[in-house]
Amino acid sequence: METPTAATFTLAYLVLAVCFVFPPSEFHLAGLTVQNLLGSWLGSEDVAFVHYHLRRGTGTLLAHAALPLGYYLGMCFAAPEKQLFTISQAPEPWKTFFASALLLLVLAGTFAYYWSRDGWSRHPLVGTLSAFALPPHANWRAVAMSINAEFRRIDKFATGPPGARLIVTDSWILKVTTYSFHVALQRDLQLTVVDSRQQDLLLDASMPAQFLTIRVASADPRVKAFDIRLNSSEYGELQDKLRAPIQNGANVVIHQSLSDLFLETFSSLVERNPPYLVPGNQELDLCIGCMQSRANVKLLKNCREPHVGECQPCFCYPMWCLLCMGKWFASQQDQQHPETWLSSHVPCPTCRAQFCILDVCSVQ
Repeated sequence: METPTAATFTLAYLVLAVCFVFPPSEFHLAGLTVQNLLGSWLGSEDVAFVHYHLRRGTGTLLAHAALPLGYYLGMCFAAPEKQLFTISQAPEPWKTFFASALLLLVLAGTFAYYWSRDGWSRHPLVGTLSAFALPPHANWRAVAMSINAEFRRIDKFATGPPGARLIVTDSWILKVTTYSFHVALQRDLQLTVVDSRQQDLLLDASMPAQFLTIRVASADPRVKAFDIRLNSSEYGELQDKLRAPIQNGANVVIHQSLSDLFLETFSSLVERNPPYLVPGNQELDLCIGCMQSRANVKLLKNCREPHVGECQPCFCYPMWCLLCMGKWFASQQDQQHPETWLSSHVPCPTCRAQFCILDVCSVQ
């Protein structure tokens, strides 16, 4: 049985270790990342992008491999009754754990030392870079210099979190990962949208978002294909930087603006509201907004909670289609604060009665 102190240390160390491996924004702000802790050794990403990430990936591997041994050393102080300082007197499970943790760190250190030999020419990524070298004079260092030079340009496209960052230059597509990075030459590429995921709320914006998964495949069999994940609002900017078109293999409807995303969310929420049954003797006219579709929504006050006092009864008969009503709703919002759109109230486009999304009902 672990003592309360040992159990508390175990839980705290586990939380810190997970945050160190997958650092949240708070850890980035506090500088508790491998990039910041090893900054003097890594050098500048802007000066030497390739060598920076060769070092960063190797340093990250070493830092993560040291976490189990760090836990053992911490337990030496958190649980002195286990006598972990003296390996020969430690319980058998802890001896096995120490040996495994030490072996993991030694293996990581061995790989790091081997990769760094001969100016990092033995790193696995160098084999990929060598595939882009043009004989007889070019080698992987010439390719690295080309990538470094284009990365320094201010017109590159860059997006994504630190552990899955996407960078597109005039000639290269680069995906930075936790331990390394993928690289592909634009002129040899085939890009295909393979998946789309709708995320109702973004953690940092409280807004719906569509994320696309794009497969990057090279004509050169030596270059391994990889996937990039992109917010659909950045899709147009990515296309402008690419030389090759992006094929839509999954037949995905791509929403490239915030309004597109909002209209899809608006429609899905309206479908959950109670429908409005049209009287048998009432005929529906064309939507007065677009004059193309039949009017198919009616405003009915569904907010009955005492604290919701802004919605008002609307006595207009159905005159608008769902798409036009959604566009009207979006047009009345504060464009600088999209996080408030779904919970806001707007006036009816005909009688000006205040309503919210809960009051928009489909006509049946």
